[in-house]
Amino acid sequence: QVQLVESGGGLVQAGGSLRLSCAASGSIFSINDMGWYRQTPGKQRELVAVTTSGGNTNYADSVKGRFTISRDNAMNTVYLQMNSLKPEDTAVYYCNADVRRWNGYRVTTSDYWGQGTQVTVSS
Repeated sequence: QVQLVESGGGLVQAGGSLRLSCAASGSIFSINDMGWYRQTPGKQRELVAVTTSGGNTNYADSVKGRFTISRDNAMNTVYLQMNSLKPEDTAVYYCNADVRRWNGYRVTTSDYWGQGTQVTVSS
């Protein structure tokens, strides 16, 4: 099985910074994309940022220039550096990973989610 454990959420004032971390552990052959999503009550989960195993990145327009996603492939960990935070960034942030596993016969690919970490930005 695979687990994603997030850390780094909390309460911060507008204009402040937070850094989220997400470590994947378990029976992992390799990881393709790793990313961060966020969700607020009554709304659908939305993509914040994603990075490929090769280091390519993609961001939601609302966070471009403020957030930076990075990863440590050796540690199966992805980070989200969030600067110039705004109250509208308040949400539960979820880590996502597209994980390849060896089942004894072949490599399979599955999607995994973390438990979520709350980020609250006060005005």
